[in-house]
Amino acid sequence: MKDVLFDLGHMRFHVNVPDHTDILRMGKVWPLTNPQQEIRDALENPISSPPLKRIVQEKLAANPNAKAAIVISDNTRPVPYSGEEGILFPIVVAMEDAGLLKSQIFVLVATGTHRPMTEQELHDLLDPRIFEREIQIVQHDCRNSGELIHIGKTEFGGEIHINRKYMEADIRVLTGLVESHFMAGASGGRKSICPGLLAEDSTHILHSGPILASPKAKDLVLDGNPVHEEVLAVAKMAGGDMIVNVTLDTNYRLTGVFAGELEKAHRKAVEKLRSYAAIPVKRLYDLVLTHVGYVGMNHYQAAKGALVCMPLLKPSSICLLAAPHTDRDPIGSANYKAMMRLLGKKGPEEFSEMILNPSWTFVPEQWEAQMWAKLFLITPAQNLVYCTMDISRDSFSWLPGTDARSLTPEASDLEELVAGSIGWALEHLRSQLNREPHIAVLPDGPYGIPYLEKT
Repeated sequence: MKDVLFDLGHMRFHVNVPDHTDILRMGKVWPLTNPQQEIRDALENPISSPPLKRIVQEKLAANPNAKAAIVISDNTRPVPYSGEEGILFPIVVAMEDAGLLKSQIFVLVATGTHRPMTEQELHDLLDPRIFEREIQIVQHDCRNSGELIHIGKTEFGGEIHINRKYMEADIRVLTGLVESHFMAGASGGRKSICPGLLAEDSTHILHSGPILASPKAKDLVLDGNPVHEEVLAVAKMAGGDMIVNVTLDTNYRLTGVFAGELEKAHRKAVEKLRSYAAIPVKRLYDLVLTHVGYVGMNHYQAAKGALVCMPLLKPSSICLLAAPHTDRDPIGSANYKAMMRLLGKKGPEEFSEMILNPSWTFVPEQWEAQMWAKLFLITPAQNLVYCTMDISRDSFSWLPGTDARSLTPEASDLEELVAGSIGWALEHLRSQLNREPHIAVLPDGPYGIPYLEKT
């Protein structure tokens, strides 16, 4: 048997698989040896942009009372905002060295349509020196019209309302993590603005059924991806002075810091990511085993882990997903639950046709259900074996998929549940196939992106 470590950032556990299993890992990438120096260098020598210090000095020369917004991601992304690899405090230091007072700087949490973070979550995420300096922290609220401002309309017809404080700031720096994204190709860059700082209604065009139905709305694809193109158009409409984005390895250590002009610096980061995150494969598999990663804090986010398996699957394949959830609601919002109920009731074909119909009325968070439907159009929902101890058993009466606890009722924790589910899947497939099943493991979860090589 082969022993494989699943490292999700907040927890680690081992799985054992047969010796003939293919372990599909990301390519090797080396962490930065001096991350603090690399961060300072990136701010002083950005890509296609003046240094941050000069940007601030020029803004202050025009307006001594200038306000600076530092946009950050919420805790659904493992962006290093504290510690030796933290990118937030060096930005604050560079701004202060350029002449800004701490009272002129504020941190803006780009929550998108997510819930606001708790005070404890903010303290867990951010460098403690931010709180020691009493720098203001503001959380975006996509449903508070008083905090939003209209800035225009996109080519796809979306009316764009965006965070007012961001638009009123004189200096705007966007931070984030560049990792694969199953709709927009990659996170980071423009996504700090769109959907990070948008009104909920303004995200509807971005997440509409026709846009997400594009075959190019997938991991690591930017060119021709309508989601990326729409997001970038909105971000350019809003504007920003600099992005500071990072890439990470499988141990969540810095592998690159990319500061500079929004589009060009982001492209450089995506090139770096693609160099080690893309995994070429030569065949389809009967059983694919993976996990939801750090991002899979609830069922809504877990789709990112499941959908990277799609290039490996055929109609009879089983996808086994290890899914520990840390969110206070391990499934997601009321809208998401309603759409997943509808998906379970209608099935992927009818559900997809329904939301693509021009008469369909958009429902927020229908997009995640649409992405699950893409998976179930390849292999039926019952072939998704969902390994979690955090969602109630009753919920699987309407959540599409098979509750792994129904297959291995004796399991007392997640590691036992995954082990029992692997045993069940192997026995089931052997009886169906009359041969040893072809097995793949994706130990990097949603961060390693397999693609089928053309023969």
